[in-house]
Amino acid sequence: MPDLFNDNMKSSETVTVKQPLADRLRPQSLSDIAGQDHLTGPDGSFTTMLEKGIVPSMILWGPPGCGKTTIARILARESGLHYETLSAIFSGVGDLRKVFDAARHRKTMGKGTLLFVDEIHRFNKSQQDAFLPVVEDGTITLIGATTENPSFEVNGALLSRCQVFILNRLDEVALEELLQKAEVHKDKKLPLTKDARDHLKAVADGDGRYLLSLIDHIFNTARNDNDMDIAGLSAIIQKRSPLYDKSDEGHYNLISALHKSVRGSDPDAALYWFCRMLDAGEDPHYLARRLVRMATEDIGLALPQALTHALAAWETYERLGSPEGELALANTLVFMATAPKSNAVYSAYKGAMKAAKSSGSLMPPKHILNAPTKFMKNIGYGTGYVYDHDTDGNFSGQNYFPDEMPRQDFYNPKGMGYEYKIKETLDDQRKKRKS
Repeated sequence: MPDLFNDNMKSSETVTVKQPLADRLRPQSLSDIAGQDHLTGPDGSFTTMLEKGIVPSMILWGPPGCGKTTIARILARESGLHYETLSAIFSGVGDLRKVFDAARHRKTMGKGTLLFVDEIHRFNKSQQDAFLPVVEDGTITLIGATTENPSFEVNGALLSRCQVFILNRLDEVALEELLQKAEVHKDKKLPLTKDARDHLKAVADGDGRYLLSLIDHIFNTARNDNDMDIAGLSAIIQKRSPLYDKSDEGHYNLISALHKSVRGSDPDAALYWFCRMLDAGEDPHYLARRLVRMATEDIGLALPQALTHALAAWETYERLGSPEGELALANTLVFMATAPKSNAVYSAYKGAMKAAKSSGSLMPPKHILNAPTKFMKNIGYGTGYVYDHDTDGNFSGQNYFPDEMPRQDFYNPKGMGYEYKIKETLDDQRKKRKS
């Protein structure tokens, strides 16, 4: 009988695992890194560090595929430090202890250690605290990589011992540079039309590593030398979902951009950020709730109908669902972005709340208190009250603040939209009250 086991072994020996293009093109020097000139260029921070021979502990904050791992490797090699790497996803305190013990032994031999920790924000507080003594005494030089804002995700104690460097999302120029390097390495042009080439860079979404993996896939699957158009390209690559986590900083950045675009009366920018959030999977109920907040906080009485529109859009979405209901939200978004703006009531509310908290338990003036009993009448409750409806213009000008408290002007309408009429009325009433 044939030896199937040995035959299979022999055939498997001829199979070779192809090295990914991203690894083959990994930069070997700082100057080779694309898109991070502020750090790796001739006058960049990392270039200066190596020239001075000093590499401090640091946090590299940037999106995926921008060069964090590559930078750590180059800094270790160029500074003569032993390079160790850990992933916070797969490592625990036991793994850290082994690395620290080895680094201490290495230190006694006169050799420093650079420890690169990928996704350092995944470590919990106690795990991050474990770095403090070995960073403090120089046992290791720590380079932590994170895609999340380190001020939120890295312990303050550890953050105070590290410099933070921000890496950029790769722009179109940097992505084109990577694309051309891949073509030189392959010694052939990528078989794409100009539009398809631009679309490929857009799909990469600033991630250099992802772009190189797409290029590798295209070279390996293209059936002929004819240039593919966008449709042909889309048939062989899958569009990646946008980088977005509804509980992390990306969510708050985009909702801040949306809200401020409405406040700044820019309907086009507001629609863009609105669609960015929907495309990333944001819950439309959250956006509907935010529209209601914009109506009360930023439009207010300049256009009272804005609140009605926001609530109606929310109800419409509840009844229609996606995607039809999202158009109702978009209608209201544009309505509010183009509406007159006023935060006068919002500011008045905050001012009144501050005064209410600081004024204690002051009683209302007696003339505006009801006097349901004879005793209450005898002590002055209701005495001197003027019924405003019986006065000229339905305005008596009486004082309604506590007697011990000077009059406050919390609400100051700005004269936008409907508040123009409110402002005229209040200005007239304030003049009468003073006289």
